[in-house]
Amino acid sequence: MSIPRLFVPGEALREGSEVALTPPQAHHLGTVLRRAAGDACRAFNGEAGEFAAEITALKRDRGALRLGARLRRGPETPSGATLILCALKREAMEWAVGKATELGAERVRVALSRRCVATVANAERLAAIARGAAEQSERLTVPEVEPPRPLHAILDSWEHGRLLVAAERRDAPPLHTLLTDARAPLSLLVGPEGGFDGRELDDLARRAFVSPCSLGPRILRAETAAVAGLGAIVFALDAARGTVLSER
Repeated sequence: MSIPRLFVPGEALREGSEVALTPPQAHHLGTVLRRAAGDACRAFNGEAGEFAAEITALKRDRGALRLGARLRRGPETPSGATLILCALKREAMEWAVGKATELGAERVRVALSRRCVATVANAERLAAIARGAAEQSERLTVPEVEPPRPLHAILDSWEHGRLLVAAERRDAPPLHTLLTDARAPLSLLVGPEGGFDGRELDDLARRAFVSPCSLGPRILRAETAAVAGLGAIVFALDAARGTVLSER
């Protein structure tokens, strides 16, 4: 039986301390995973690292852990990669956020563009998806998931370095040719199901920090493009740092 991992934000975790569970964590441990007081788990965050832990109390939506030995030290080196994904339908959006977390995205931003089928995105729900994916993928950090904003507002306030844009219907260099000198921070923008419209592409082309790129000869679904492109970026940044993304 695998040992569950729990993200504990904002805590100065240390051996021997007791940590209160949030109601969702207590519910998940007790109702979903059928754990009980005395069972083992893990507690972690990006600053303190990861600790062995024991459930000391668990009842409905309440519970507590006692921390044991530190298993991994923090802080965890951030990937430097951001995914900006135009709002998709709920299932596709949640899938993409989970996979982006597994790949190591430091931040996920939701953009609203002219051809978005979805006009809203539940940032709280997406943050919970990211937290669960971080717990399962053995990350120490959880990516920041920002509430939806109009695409032009994100671009107008840009301060995150180079932005690569998946522009499948315009001539653009292959993504891998733009990653030969990858440096963090580096972001990927993927459009909605219907793609960017011409005015949006023209606006992107005028911005000095934007580089259009191609993900290959085939037209990909937005969530597929997000995972394929982000994966390439994270691997390139890891290679530049001399680290390797491992398969769990």
